[in-house]
Amino acid sequence: MANIKQQKKRIRLAEKQRLRNRHAKSSIKTLFKRLEAQVADGQTDEAARTATFLTSRIDKAAAKGVLHKNNAAHKKSRVAHTLARLSA
Repeated sequence: MANIKQQKKRIRLAEKQRLRNRHAKSSIKTLFKRLEAQVADGQTDEAARTATFLTSRIDKAAAKGVLHKNNAAHKKSRVAHTLARLSA
């Protein structure tokens, strides 16, 4: 355990950031699974809404530094590809 006051504060902040990042990543994964299930079931309207919401979540995570911008672009590409499977 750290003895210096600033180190103790950094440990607290790092834990807070870890939990925030984990929640953001987890929600993105959950939404992507929901999107894939909706596409598999042929639910066009729900899939479109989920894709829009998921893209927004990915953009917010990238803006806050949770995801790297290239990783966010890759995830958004996969969302678009998954949604395109529905109309094809």
